[in-house]
Amino acid sequence: MSLQIEHGLFKFDFTDHHAVLGIPVNADVKEVRKRYLTITRKLHPDSNRSGSEAQKKQANELLSKLVNPAYEQLSKTNNRDYLVSLSHMGRRLASEGGKISITSEMAKQLAKSGPNLDGFYKTSLQNLASKQYESLEQVVGKIGEISELNMVYLMLKASKGEGIKAPSGNQPGTASGVRPSPGTTSGDRTTPTRTTSPGGTRVQPGTVPGRPLAEPSSTLPDSAQERMKSRVFEYINRAEGYMKKENFAGAVLELREALKLDQNNTKSHTLLGIAYLKQNQPGMAKVHLNKALQLNPKDERALKAKQYLDKLIEKSGGKKSRETPKSDSVKPPSQQGGGGLFGFFGGKKK
Repeated sequence: MSLQIEHGLFKFDFTDHHAVLGIPVNADVKEVRKRYLTITRKLHPDSNRSGSEAQKKQANELLSKLVNPAYEQLSKTNNRDYLVSLSHMGRRLASEGGKISITSEMAKQLAKSGPNLDGFYKTSLQNLASKQYESLEQVVGKIGEISELNMVYLMLKASKGEGIKAPSGNQPGTASGVRPSPGTTSGDRTTPTRTTSPGGTRVQPGTVPGRPLAEPSSTLPDSAQERMKSRVFEYINRAEGYMKKENFAGAVLELREALKLDQNNTKSHTLLGIAYLKQNQPGMAKVHLNKALQLNPKDERALKAKQYLDKLIEKSGGKKSRETPKSDSVKPPSQQGGGGLFGFFGGKKK
């Protein structure tokens, strides 16, 4: 299955993450999360038990190569750089005017929508998105159609001198109803917990400029610290539940929310590394397992997962065997007493 997309913004070597998820270019984090969950449910093996192995492989490729990277980008609490790039792209295309070819009927209609631009754009996008992941064979084509719709919308907005503004929901901790932690913004309101260093740099209370914001969590009042720990625990607990059901995409979602609250939580990084490993994303797995071991070099699960990952990379690396190695050809470390990796590498716990 080819994942090469040649329409819309993609033909200008711009990865249109919004088109991949089928959401408006001004969608907030809450919309991103909701849509991501909808897509992962459709692509998860449990939703297509009667599907062939080839179809399951297609679904996994869509998740690992398109959907997950799109969510990674758009769920960032500070996504301004990407939105600025979108606005620049819109201005560039608007300056080229009639040189841009439009192929899809819906994009052509959008170009003629006049004062009803925003309304027609949202309605058209919703119509395309509702069918986007219904057929695996048509996903790439639907992404291209949506991206062409985005392209026309950006061009028309730029021609009016309007860019794409960062939605108010793109703030730390606002996704899925989680309240912002002390010192963050919520919509147009800013909690008065920030202060200014002698050099004029805005910093969190109790922090030292240049250090990660998550490091001084112990300086929070006891009640706030306990609330933060409780929320992190809830995210991790839900993630472990997803992993036991082999819904690793759902686990990734929960663990990323946990890390927004506590960037240096070893368990979150360990489980996230395992979840990515199970989704055939060794690069992302390596990042989080290395971070977990940096925080706690003796973390048993992270060590076992890293050992498994290293063997997997070695097995499928430079010295490739005549046959493509199967995922179970490298045996995971033994799990004494039902512990270890909670059975995430080798089926259910005994």
